[in-house]
Amino acid sequence: MSKVSDLHKQWLQTPEYRKAYQELGPEFKLARLLIETRTKAGLTQAQLAMRMKTTQSVVARLESGRVHPSYKTLEKIAHATGTRLSIRFETTGDAA
Repeated sequence: MSKVSDLHKQWLQTPEYRKAYQELGPEFKLARLLIETRTKAGLTQAQLAMRMKTTQSVVARLESGRVHPSYKTLEKIAHATGTRLSIRFETTGDAA
């Protein structure tokens, strides 16, 4: 059986996959950040959900990267994990 990381490396060789992956990059990055924040706080998805007054399935969807959380939801996650939400804009050099 192949590891996902090995398949990912293989698939990156195809232009279609590489383009789709790059387009979804920010969503994957946010999903990874949500998972890292929760695990650093020592919480399971169910525990985080309880602190946020939501369900574990909502947390799972947020961590999947398929759902775009609102600012209010991100604030709830920060509060529930004992962290501070910080959003910023960075210069990319692509300014119009």
